[in-house]
Amino acid sequence: MQSSKSKVVRKFASSTAVAALAISAAALTVGQGATPVNAAPQAGVNYIDLVAELSPSVVTIEVTKKAQKVSAENGQQDFPWEEFQRRFGLPMPNMPGQGPNGGEMRGAGTGFVISADGQIVTNAHVIEGADEVKVTFEDGTSYIAEVKGADNTTDIALLDIEAEGLDYVSFGDSDALKVGQNVIAMGNPFGLGNTVTTGIVSALGRDINAGPFDNFIQTDAAINRGNSGGPLFNEAGEVIGVNTAIISPTGGSVGIGFSVPSDLASDVIADLSDDGTVQRGWLGVRIQPVSEDVAMALGFDEGKGVMVADVTADTPAEKAGFKQGDIVLSVNGEEVETPRDLTRAIAIKAPGTEVEITLLRRGQEQTVSVTLGDRADVPA
Repeated sequence: MQSSKSKVVRKFASSTAVAALAISAAALTVGQGATPVNAAPQAGVNYIDLVAELSPSVVTIEVTKKAQKVSAENGQQDFPWEEFQRRFGLPMPNMPGQGPNGGEMRGAGTGFVISADGQIVTNAHVIEGADEVKVTFEDGTSYIAEVKGADNTTDIALLDIEAEGLDYVSFGDSDALKVGQNVIAMGNPFGLGNTVTTGIVSALGRDINAGPFDNFIQTDAAINRGNSGGPLFNEAGEVIGVNTAIISPTGGSVGIGFSVPSDLASDVIADLSDDGTVQRGWLGVRIQPVSEDVAMALGFDEGKGVMVADVTADTPAEKAGFKQGDIVLSVNGEEVETPRDLTRAIAIKAPGTEVEITLLRRGQEQTVSVTLGDRADVPA
């Protein structure tokens, strides 16, 4: 997937930012008789008015975590300092008592306002373990935020501040995105404050092994530490992604950034705004891809569907009559091609939802109705 030197880096502000600016230009020469591509970007197009409209809704998230002293009994740190550094970057500069034995540790990320009364979206890893979360707007106004809920599986969190009449942005349709489409990222890289970068959609549906619901938008818009939780906009000013991670051998942007699609993020936010938790459907099967040998035996040109490797006892799947060796082809009419597809199709449904699953058993298609369980009830 990537070289051994590369790594997925969660965004957070670093204490010391050494900025290196590199500007490159490329020219395309069209030979005689050649026809220029009509879809080429037009010279002089900019986003000045759009950025001015969106900026008031993009906020800086500052978090504070109190360090705990080394235990007198065993000499072990009570607080996982290395884990804090991994998520938060190095401590912010000029802050007293930042060693592992005391003082405060701070980090920063980005968020965006989605309602006039103060609902704010950011990444779950931005606010994880924080004792205090402060939200600062472009004009310098600050609020102490309440964490309404966080979902570590999708890395989405919802904050709330006591405010009214705020500028806010809306979610767009990430399913409508096309590779090559222009996008705009806004955030707080390295604690510098509101920063705008542009790029294109580089790829869709990326799986970077961050979790079971990986379906990232890949973009070459510059995303760095501190951009985490910031919005990725389309040219209509709609949020079509929440910037979450990069792949980089250096820790800085090399043009490979990832955003949680808005269609997934908005569903999670709707769930969090209700009671602060996310409820996910559960089937109760262990699954695996359909192998080439099985596909050939079934007459498929390529792997199709997802094979049930095992059915757990006393689960919705067992009650619905699932059998080992069944091949799941679709959920509510939506085709299933990979294990990840099936996992997402079930998990986005609420517990208690009845779904129609089409499967292949001994060469015969059949449809089974299943009332989903609650993933939260599954023993860890």
